[in-house]
Amino acid sequence: MTTRRKIMGFAGAAALVAFGATSALAQEVTLKLHQFLPAQANVPKLVLDVWADNVERDSNGRIKVDRFPSMQLGGTPPELIDQAIDGIADVVWTVVGYTPGRFPSTEVFELPFMVADARAASSAYWQMFEKHMKDTEFKDVHILATWVHGPGMFHTNKPVTTPADLQGMKIRGGSRLVNELLTLVGATPVGMPVPAVSEGLSKGVIDGTTIPWEVTTAVKVQELVQNHTEFEGPGLYTLTFVLAMNKDKYESMPADLKAVIDKNSGLEFSIFAGGTQADADGPARQIAVDLGNNIITVSEADAAAWSKVVEPIYASWVKDMESKGIDGQALIDEARALMAAYQKSN
Repeated sequence: MTTRRKIMGFAGAAALVAFGATSALAQEVTLKLHQFLPAQANVPKLVLDVWADNVERDSNGRIKVDRFPSMQLGGTPPELIDQAIDGIADVVWTVVGYTPGRFPSTEVFELPFMVADARAASSAYWQMFEKHMKDTEFKDVHILATWVHGPGMFHTNKPVTTPADLQGMKIRGGSRLVNELLTLVGATPVGMPVPAVSEGLSKGVIDGTTIPWEVTTAVKVQELVQNHTEFEGPGLYTLTFVLAMNKDKYESMPADLKAVIDKNSGLEFSIFAGGTQADADGPARQIAVDLGNNIITVSEADAAAWSKVVEPIYASWVKDMESKGIDGQALIDEARALMAAYQKSN
């Protein structure tokens, strides 16, 4: 063998070794991200894909995020949090209220007419998560971000202006606390996942639904009902979300890749996620405007009648928290103070 052929052989072998090492680096960590909405819906497209793309970029491809929309890994949306705890999925995005009573402190942000600003609430939620929930309610899972959506509201087959207008109607409730409100005014709350809302409205199984504007595009609500009731000031309700990671998966990662996950988690990402969802309300609302639908805006003054309805809900929630050893009123006061502080500084 000539010296040249030997050198070329060594170079080729070195190139193969280098290619193998690069491939190994690219495959170093793969995360399965599981959630319940179609890939083209706002949250996957505008929030979860941003998180995944940033993690892949910041890790120089050493972390790969495989995305599984619409419950493609199996199970039902209420099982998502346990899929993250058990390692069926590495990362999940889910509605905390899908498992009512399991993470009780988060419900402070789901109380009716509690939240006026999704960014402020998402900021307060993260701060309160770190202080009250991280080592208690969420101790079995590694939480990456916490946020809420924009203001929840009514979308109905007849106009709703006052609480009395809901009497006798079958409404898909957004949370257990909204279901309490519906019951108090004589409506029938109907439990139903978001993807089932279209069929429920079109077949008359429900007379209306509670969701924020942003979600209406995914389930074509503007085409199925013509009346929409929104509120000035605090919204009717919000839901709480978490982006959660399997603890063992996180702990097994090398320190520099944990740092990548940490960089894309926490307060700033929580505020981004909540704000992004809220910002998607505007284009969705415009669809209803363009269709000539009836949009009822309840002023803060006129919302007083609604506030009277929800007073017993606050009292019963505080009592319920006390039975769990949680100071519910203190959580309400802290959430309001943190949201006000955020709005004052932004």
